[in-house]
Amino acid sequence: MILSSQQWLLLLPPVLIPVLLFSYLYTILWLRPERLRQKLRSQGVKGPKPSFLFGNIPEMRRIQKELATSAQEQEAGSADRFSSNYVATLFPYLIHWSRVYGSIYLYATGSIQALNVTDPDMVKELASCKSLDLGKPYHLQKDRGALLGMGILTANGDLWVHQRKVIAPEFFMDKVKGMVNLMIDAAMSMLNLWEDKIEREGSRAEIMVDEFLRNFSADVISRASFGSSFTEGKEIFYKIRQLQKAMGKQSMLIGVPGSRYLPTKSNREIWDLGSSIRTLVLNIAKKHDHDSVTTSPDNFLLHSIIEGSKAASFASCTPEDFIVDNCKNIYFAGHETTSSTAAWCLMLLASHPEWQSRVRVEVLDICHGEPLDFDMLRKFKTLTMVIQETLRLYPPASFVTREALQDINLGGIDIPRGTNIRVPIALAHRDPSVWGANADSFDPGRFAGGIARACKPHHMYMPFGIGPRTCAGQNLAMVELKVVLSLLLSRFEFSLSPSYVHRPAFRLTVEPGEGVPLVLKKL
Repeated sequence: MILSSQQWLLLLPPVLIPVLLFSYLYTILWLRPERLRQKLRSQGVKGPKPSFLFGNIPEMRRIQKELATSAQEQEAGSADRFSSNYVATLFPYLIHWSRVYGSIYLYATGSIQALNVTDPDMVKELASCKSLDLGKPYHLQKDRGALLGMGILTANGDLWVHQRKVIAPEFFMDKVKGMVNLMIDAAMSMLNLWEDKIEREGSRAEIMVDEFLRNFSADVISRASFGSSFTEGKEIFYKIRQLQKAMGKQSMLIGVPGSRYLPTKSNREIWDLGSSIRTLVLNIAKKHDHDSVTTSPDNFLLHSIIEGSKAASFASCTPEDFIVDNCKNIYFAGHETTSSTAAWCLMLLASHPEWQSRVRVEVLDICHGEPLDFDMLRKFKTLTMVIQETLRLYPPASFVTREALQDINLGGIDIPRGTNIRVPIALAHRDPSVWGANADSFDPGRFAGGIARACKPHHMYMPFGIGPRTCAGQNLAMVELKVVLSLLLSRFEFSLSPSYVHRPAFRLTVEPGEGVPLVLKKL
């Protein structure tokens, strides 16, 4: 008779159980990570020495406390303070360690061993690797489970391949082209509200644009992907926003064993929000599935996700999880990143009136007073350059993250299974050796010849990620940004309010921490 592990435990003397438990935890929390570190150290990879259980988190906090304040003071006195390197404020330990250990080094957050990479050759290998042995870190499915679960942003292997086949075609350019009119409708609803406010207050009005942009982007993704308006999905977007903020507060603790199970105030909030969002998403899916039985199914992403859940058969993901996790991924990534980019773009145009004027002239010259359409969007060269430069300075995601799911060789380094690989996008986007001496300056002109001429090597520009896991929704994001910015520029002139405080904040995405108040004047 073969005994289970639980039965074996019952047969052991009680005095041995704590010893075995300690041995197990010691192996998981120290021996296994230490073996991984030794393999990398033997190949010349260096990094700060980690502590037991917390890794380098104590040192990260110390460096942040010591350096973040001085970085803020330097930023405030900079001539390019609106485009200066916020990494020195939000992630100063990354800059400090890069100076000490170079472009490839190892550090730990809890039990997670992270290989930090800004070396262009290594980034190129990472971008060109198509093996499923390189995937998204498993800890994201757990630590970010309430928000991301095992959706397309975090899944691996055959499950991810299936998700990509289901979701990516819904964002091909021919599909996005058909969404332009609904984008225009959503943008005009927002701009009409701004115009009414200006008329009530006189010739100009101060407007905090962030929440408006967030609602606009949410309305677009709701209509385009789920066949409903923002009003119908308002509660989902609100709760996802709250969940995003709650998770952003505890980001440094990711990887500390057991931290997500502690009944802290933050964890309880995350659990409650996750459960509530799941219920709301399933209700929408059930309503859609029920309606499609009596009528012809709507050609929306939601329908494809529901059908994809029926076709999928994965031990790690139930049909309900497939629907919920992928809907949450689209709700979050489909509106939060685009709205933040739009807010940063308006901030930069407001602080650089010469570029605002140039883009406005282009928009008015191409449109000639005619209604906006897709062909016009394709002609906006200067506007495209401004968006690309905004994405360089304020990329939606802070890191490209991967995990070696099996032992793998990249850039001549044998990377052990379980190693996380992180590329800090903002550091890659501001590397003077790639972008020139003015890497921290807002200069859309650098993209006049396209991305390939803006930086060498071109793979160091990665606002939508790199390689096979490049963001499936980048076409939607670019078209949506062109629509809302071109319509806004054709109707308003704007400047930064004196009340604006430049304080980038990390809330899973990097966003204006104190919002973007603009003073708008109708043209």
